[in-house]
Amino acid sequence: MFSVIIQDSTYSVEKNAGETRVNEQIITWDLKWIGDRKIHLIQGSRSLEAELLAVDLEAKTLQIRLGHKTTTILLKDRFDLLLAEMGMNAAGSGSLKEIKAPMPGLILDLKVAPGDVVKKGDVVLILEAMKMENSIKSPGDGVVKEVKVSLKQSVEKNQVLIQF
Repeated sequence: MFSVIIQDSTYSVEKNAGETRVNEQIITWDLKWIGDRKIHLIQGSRSLEAELLAVDLEAKTLQIRLGHKTTTILLKDRFDLLLAEMGMNAAGSGSLKEIKAPMPGLILDLKVAPGDVVKKGDVVLILEAMKMENSIKSPGDGVVKEVKVSLKQSVEKNQVLIQF
């Protein structure tokens, strides 16, 4: 499952064994490639031509032309959706607000303190879970406002660890 965001509208998309569901409704269409980056879509009585204009793999966006309109599509795969569910998707929104525990565990090491500047990917703490040490990294840039946990503290899934 993944989600597609087009012009501030989000669609849940699931593809299984030749069947495509959008927002839990089965979608049937015929599509035919008519060029390297062009397809012709027929759904019911509607006919559209779509052309892929640009791909940004890092941002997970596609720029397409549908008919005479150009739009950007943001794709979120199951991992992006999982990170959002855990509260670790703030990097995409432009402002980092907090980091939550992705799983229950024990705080082994704190790498930041209030006032510290962190960059995307910086390790902010070490969380032990199921006898494994997990480096929790910052999903975006920010300044630490408050560290809500202490060393050797047990935490629950989705508990706020650090606020920005």
